[in-house]
Amino acid sequence: MPRSMTAFGSAEGQTVAGALRIELRTVNHRFLEITLKLPEELRSFEPAIRELLSRRISRGKLDLSARLRSDPERSGTLRLNHALTDQLLGLIDELTRRNGRLEAGSATALLNWPGVIAAAEVDSEALAADTLALLGQAVDALEAGREREGQRLAEIMHERVLALRGLRAAAIEMLPQVRTALRAKLEARIAEFGTTVDPQRVEQELVMLLQKMDVDEELDRLGVHLDELARTLARHEPVGRRLDFLIQELHREANTFGSKSTDARTSQLAVDMKVLIEQLREQVQNLE
Repeated sequence: MPRSMTAFGSAEGQTVAGALRIELRTVNHRFLEITLKLPEELRSFEPAIRELLSRRISRGKLDLSARLRSDPERSGTLRLNHALTDQLLGLIDELTRRNGRLEAGSATALLNWPGVIAAAEVDSEALAADTLALLGQAVDALEAGREREGQRLAEIMHERVLALRGLRAAAIEMLPQVRTALRAKLEARIAEFGTTVDPQRVEQELVMLLQKMDVDEELDRLGVHLDELARTLARHEPVGRRLDFLIQELHREANTFGSKSTDARTSQLAVDMKVLIEQLREQVQNLE
């Protein structure tokens, strides 16, 4: 079954740097567009994250949001930048000596200076492995949602395909009646003039009219496209672009069928076909 492009997936777990939560959201898009919102600790993993997402997802606008909460109880989480601290203390001593009105302040204020306290080094390879493992779980959840919605969309589209097949069958059944009615209409018009007309000439005119309204090829191609559409919906791979092409071809045949119609009943059938095809087109925009 095809997959929808609209879904949500998430995963949460522990990493060597703390608790990490990853959320994925996808919506309709013609191509694959990835937007990442990563904490500073994970920015160096962006190429690997994009590569994994591109391998698993082929189409849609994807937004990834990651939140990392450091573990305060992890040993060695913080370290003091002694070189910077000594430099700051020297500057404070100089200022207080040169201006007695200045107070030296407190150790707490000194610790608030940017760079005085730094997080301990984290095993980058281990953090990358933990991050990609959680990302894989989030993508699994996302794909499960896309498959569930895709299955429902495929069922809806199958209903429209069945309805279109019914309209096509009705048109094929109606054509002999339309041709008979056309002959009767032509003969009635000739009778109104009250003149004698060469029967062979009448047949020639009738043949020309029937050729202009001949829609056998359009109905045949309509049936072929519907069969291909049904087969495509049964594939377990991204099929959105192929379905989009088939919908265009269905619309082309229905338009031609309607333009050749000389009977109100077949004209209504053409309108009903185009309504169903437009409903199919709207659903196809949601499929990967």
